[in-house]
Amino acid sequence: MPRFSYIVRDSNGSKEAGSEDALSQDELVARLQARNLIVVNVFPEGQTAADKAGILLSVKSKIKRRHYRVTADDLVMFSRQLATLLGAGVNILRSLNIISQQVNSRRLYDVIKKVEKDMEAGLSLHEAIAKHPQVFSELWVNLVESGEASGSLAMVLSRLASYLEKNAAFTRKIISALIYPAILLSAGIIALLVMAIKIIPTFAEIFKGFNITLPALTQILIAVSAFLREKSLILIIAIAAGIYLFKQSVKSGPGRRSFEAFKFGLPVFGEFYRSVSFERFSSEISTLLESGVPILYCLEIADRSTGNLILSDIIRKVKEDVRSGKTLGESFKASNFFDPMCTQMVSIGEEIGELPQMFKKINAYYQEYTETFLARLVSLFEPVILVFIGGLIGVMVVGMFLPIFQIANLGK
Repeated sequence: MPRFSYIVRDSNGSKEAGSEDALSQDELVARLQARNLIVVNVFPEGQTAADKAGILLSVKSKIKRRHYRVTADDLVMFSRQLATLLGAGVNILRSLNIISQQVNSRRLYDVIKKVEKDMEAGLSLHEAIAKHPQVFSELWVNLVESGEASGSLAMVLSRLASYLEKNAAFTRKIISALIYPAILLSAGIIALLVMAIKIIPTFAEIFKGFNITLPALTQILIAVSAFLREKSLILIIAIAAGIYLFKQSVKSGPGRRSFEAFKFGLPVFGEFYRSVSFERFSSEISTLLESGVPILYCLEIADRSTGNLILSDIIRKVKEDVRSGKTLGESFKASNFFDPMCTQMVSIGEEIGELPQMFKKINAYYQEYTETFLARLVSLFEPVILVFIGGLIGVMVVGMFLPIFQIANLGK
């Protein structure tokens, strides 16, 4: 019978290590959990975890950190690598050391090293990462805590990696869909500015040599061009100040709440914004539920991490309703915020005991809806912006050529 070494924590949090014979790692994990021990790591005795993972060379390697901030891709890679190494039997401290030598983010490297030191001092992983809320969110901390308590940290980290990958991919799709319209709009604005600042003044100088009364359209265009050239600095400062004041106002509670209510109330776009909020909420809840986190705790985490004050208020009310004995479906319906389809699916999920799967299906629906909406919006936006920019340029051209026609008629 093979022999396995293990590292566990007792109910007081004290670390213990030892070895026992067992048919498999799973059997030993179950045996240790039956003793009310929290399993940190289990691996075959006599076999180094690093050898099993095949990463001895990577431990020695040193790579140049390419950026400072911690991106979504950095966190995806970190969680995926940590899940793989733990699943291969590498103890958590050595796993963190191995990963720290491969990350591209200088900040994440520093954070991992601090987490290593904290764990060497006796902290658990979730306690160590909780000290870095700017990098690891509430979702991270609570999922890791759930994985440590259940002895399935590798599986929970794998689910977390999948969640982060899906969110990152969804964000990239939204950005990709908006890139072309943004480029098109920017090119159109640049063309209009060139016309207003360079071309119209040239025509204005030519018209000064003729004793004619310029058409009203031409006079308006020349006046606008003069304003842009002479007051451009003031205009830029005014726009920058307006953007700054707007950002400051939406940072405060009342201003932010009013802006969120405005976005939710917009025709067409309000439904899109609501769907994006539903997509993120359902994705997070399904990941938490699949990892064994109780529903009240899931709602608590979602409340703290939603980033939306209106939705946060609704989640908090739903949480209180569930705590008082209502079902989640009843609470969703009473909020008058969630779609009837969403409410019905949650109710069915509760009845048949498949709530995580139902939230997954809700997430898939809203993700597909959002992607379809963006695709249609982009296809509609392209001709609209082309017609709009083309119309403005056409008005400028006509305004500049009207005096030329007038001069030509005077010469006849």
